[in-house]
Amino acid sequence: MNFAAPTALWWAALAVPVVIFYILKIRMRRVPVSTIMFWQQVFEEKQPRSLWQTLRHWLSLLLQLLFLLLLVGALTDPFFASEERNRRRLVVVVDNSASMRAGDVEPSRFGQATEAARGLIGSLRLGDEMAIVSAGTQPKVACGLTGHQKTLRDALAKVEATDGPTKVSEAVTLAERLLAGHENAKVVILSDGCFEGASELAKREDVVWQPIGTNAGNVAITQFQVRRSLLDPVGLQVLIEVRNLSDEAIETRLELTLDDDIVDVLPVSLEPDETWTRVLDQTTPDGGRLTAVIDHADALETDNSAVAILPERRRIPVVLVCEGNLFLERVFAANQLVDLRVVNRPPSSVDDGTILVFHRQTPETVPAGNVLFIDPTEGNDLWEAGEVLEQPIVASQNSEHALMAHVKLDNVIMPRARMLQPTTEAVTLATSATEDPLYFAVSRSTGNVLVLTVDLEQGDLPLRTAFPIMMTNALNWFTGDKGELREAVAAGEIARIDVSRLVRAADASETVSEESRVGVEEERPNGIEQTVETRREFVVTDPDGNQTLVATGGEEALIGPLNRCGVWTVTAEDATGLGESAGSTGAEATTPGVQVACNLSNPGESDLRGPDIEAVGMSQLRAGLGGKPIWFYLVLVAWALVATEWYLYQRRWIT
Repeated sequence: MNFAAPTALWWAALAVPVVIFYILKIRMRRVPVSTIMFWQQVFEEKQPRSLWQTLRHWLSLLLQLLFLLLLVGALTDPFFASEERNRRRLVVVVDNSASMRAGDVEPSRFGQATEAARGLIGSLRLGDEMAIVSAGTQPKVACGLTGHQKTLRDALAKVEATDGPTKVSEAVTLAERLLAGHENAKVVILSDGCFEGASELAKREDVVWQPIGTNAGNVAITQFQVRRSLLDPVGLQVLIEVRNLSDEAIETRLELTLDDDIVDVLPVSLEPDETWTRVLDQTTPDGGRLTAVIDHADALETDNSAVAILPERRRIPVVLVCEGNLFLERVFAANQLVDLRVVNRPPSSVDDGTILVFHRQTPETVPAGNVLFIDPTEGNDLWEAGEVLEQPIVASQNSEHALMAHVKLDNVIMPRARMLQPTTEAVTLATSATEDPLYFAVSRSTGNVLVLTVDLEQGDLPLRTAFPIMMTNALNWFTGDKGELREAVAAGEIARIDVSRLVRAADASETVSEESRVGVEEERPNGIEQTVETRREFVVTDPDGNQTLVATGGEEALIGPLNRCGVWTVTAEDATGLGESAGSTGAEATTPGVQVACNLSNPGESDLRGPDIEAVGMSQLRAGLGGKPIWFYLVLVAWALVATEWYLYQRRWIT
């Protein structure tokens, strides 16, 4: 047997003062008494004795010396020579994916895995090295190879359970790189095995697997998406998928709420391994967080709820300039989001965001803003007007454009359409058989323009379902409502976020700052004009309230991987100051963030029924009896001696 710290043997010198204190005579105190006749007998029994006579109660001294020797032996950290010859190199792969948050075992699967890892750390012998690799959303080396147990424990304490998918196979590959062909190396996997290929991985000779958890059943929401209807201005469609990942039939219900208001309650009845899918149609102009919750108690609570972000529908001010057209008035009035105002002559000015609609009226100069022309009779600065086409038929249409979504105009007659020739770049949406544009769009920096050359009173287009759809698409195109589907992201994925609104607010803030710098000239070295790419930083707040910074040079930002289920928020770095500056330019008083919903949409993580894997080789990884080093048992025996001495003293067997 060898010692890892032989210098600790010097602590054995404490046996000398122990013996000295044992034989040291205690000086008696003088106390006046009324008579000494009773004390004479006691004095005869307690007469001063020799050193040998003082040591006659040797049992107490022996226990104290043995206690000291055991503690000194523990401080030397003894080990067998065979342990030094067989130094090990271990890499512990801790699965911290979503399924490890299941509570079918106490305190949880992840808690049980970390407890097993702490046991392996405590069983390290002299010369052993261990590394810790987490296998959650992204495989990560939590601690490199080291034999220092405190460092390993601190690194293990920083590993947290995530809601992302399992990456055990990738983590094992990373562990093999750390081992680098060591002779006595092992990869220790602490996982529930809820991933594809777990059984084959457990059969490898260089892998030791500690299975975690039981074959618990689970009911999960595996799909939850919401989008605005492409046809109904205030409509929405909800896609819900629920799976019964258990061996028993279940009866439950699903509650759908928008913020704090209940939208719908649906009964759910599922046989074992059955999938329940529904597409629900609802109507509301309000936006917010749409939440689906399953009223069912099971081992994994994370997938019992899902959230989606529903964009709010904004009011659209529309000014219709015409002498009276029932079709146009009705089609705009039927839209619940439109604030319609009908006038005979073009107004001198309109508020920002107002859509102007001209019917058979064509100003010489198209005003700034979003403008829709229907049946224009004259030319202006954007097009030249030609002769009237008596009975043109729509021969082709640009079906890929957003303005033509769900619109079918094939063989539709556009009576008395006027031949128009755009004088600027335009996108043709529908053409006649003679390739004359019947419907086209012009994009300007001051606002978009849309032109439809058709006589509504002569043709049947207003009577077709295509006409209200065309007007709805036009309103969405003018207002920029292109995000009918704000997709919920699956946990573990990277999200691409549109931060254009935050960028515009930041630009407005910088414009105010520049205008306040009156009379200040910026110096440039040697008169050379410098071009610097503008990079902006945004704050990403996860569902737990933790914040990180993300930088982007454009109007899109990448965040993730999203390892927590819930709502993530992207805001400006200084949202308060940004809102105040933007407010001074007529923008919003505050700058709300961009929200992203993240759900556990992974059936593999929700299925808690892992493969039957036997724990093979775990006992071989532990040092000594019971997986504890020798010093542990020395300390245990030392405390047993303390308890023995206390018992003997209480029984008056020793003094």
